[in-house]
Amino acid sequence: MSAGTLDPANLDAIFKAYDVRGTVPDQLDDTLARATGEAFVEVTGTDTVVVGHDMRPSSPGMAAAFAQGAAGAGADVVMIGLASTDQLYFASGHLGHAGVMFTASHNPAQYNGMKMCRAGATPVGMETGLAEIRDLVALRATTGAVSGERPAPGTITERDVLADYADHLLRLAPVKGRRLKVVVDAGNGMAGLTAPVVFDRIGSEQVEMVPLYFELDGTFPNHEANPIEAENLVDLAERVVAEGADLGLAFDGDADRCFLVDERGRGVSPSVLTGLIAARELVKQPGAMIIHNLITSRSVPEIVTELGGTPVRTRVGHSFIKATMAETDAIFGGEHSGHFYFRDFWRADSGMLAALHALAALAETEGTLSELLARYERYPASGEINSTVHDQAAVLARLETQYAARDGVTVDHLDGLTVTHADWWFNVRASNTEPLLRLNAEGKDEATMAGVRDDVLTTIRSK
Repeated sequence: MSAGTLDPANLDAIFKAYDVRGTVPDQLDDTLARATGEAFVEVTGTDTVVVGHDMRPSSPGMAAAFAQGAAGAGADVVMIGLASTDQLYFASGHLGHAGVMFTASHNPAQYNGMKMCRAGATPVGMETGLAEIRDLVALRATTGAVSGERPAPGTITERDVLADYADHLLRLAPVKGRRLKVVVDAGNGMAGLTAPVVFDRIGSEQVEMVPLYFELDGTFPNHEANPIEAENLVDLAERVVAEGADLGLAFDGDADRCFLVDERGRGVSPSVLTGLIAARELVKQPGAMIIHNLITSRSVPEIVTELGGTPVRTRVGHSFIKATMAETDAIFGGEHSGHFYFRDFWRADSGMLAALHALAALAETEGTLSELLARYERYPASGEINSTVHDQAAVLARLETQYAARDGVTVDHLDGLTVTHADWWFNVRASNTEPLLRLNAEGKDEATMAGVRDDVLTTIRSK
């Protein structure tokens, strides 16, 4: 029963670097959510917390349990109900309160989780409070210890922020110009709730939206809500071509990530969209800093530099990007995974805001999306390739020995092993949660990229 979810071994398994995530009900349940709500308030010291949840069957119950725990610890709770993750970030920033979102993002139906932030959508990760929350939950479960007097319980109220969220995004990226036709694949996730409100405000005279899989269904009956996998873009691509649409948009389950499909039904690399949005943001603030993680295409820092901006390279992961944005006052950041971060959105990521930038840029032109994006797509890339490796350190050391002595090669260890040459680069990183090594490679042309990719994979997978 629920006591098992509070076992320290289980807590160690589900409290990840950036969030809490696991299967329901064996790893997560209402009892754990309630205990986490109480610990969240005590660790962060917040007096008010905003709580949102996605469409998974277990999400409403766990959100309510978290609210009870938080209110029991003395905080007032604002329930915003069904929401995308970036809608929760909006509420945290707009209202100035800490926030918690119940979602497992793109993971399969049996999963759920919690994404936490302080006021202003500042992330709570393992190094910024999540470890303390986990440890306090474990302490309470094993000893029942309660520190000091119990505070007076807080209130639990409801507030609808969806319209304000949509209005805020459209102030940041208004769509004007020629009329567009767009197919939107919500993957039965939260974009099925947010997209109709956002596009209604744009107006059908500006954008004709063709909905695909807008029914909120946490069992994901049509395909996984994980658009980074090409097979989950097939239905969207076919519909774009069939409709003669200008582009397609695909969102993940909690709609904080967005992927594009062009008018030919071809998937667009998130690095290409990063380049496009960076160019638009640099018009607003010439010379600004733009964040990109180390496995984003080489084209991104090239484009930023060409446009007079300053590219800043970071590790993979939203906590690193958000922290670097805060340190540098960068105006925008993009990741290979389809996360896009905006200073004007409390440095948080928003799939819908990225989508609006793409629509706005295309509406300002007379050409196709593929023509618009051609200048931002420069180098063939392998995509992320995972290999099961149990002795990850040994393989990384072998790769470094193999490549470091080659002419014209530089090596760095910002995140895993990155090997860079004038004509190509590759990065190999270890998974934090699985016995996997993740390879990303890029080359000046397809043959160069394929040669590097295959050479590195041979070393990774050799016995």
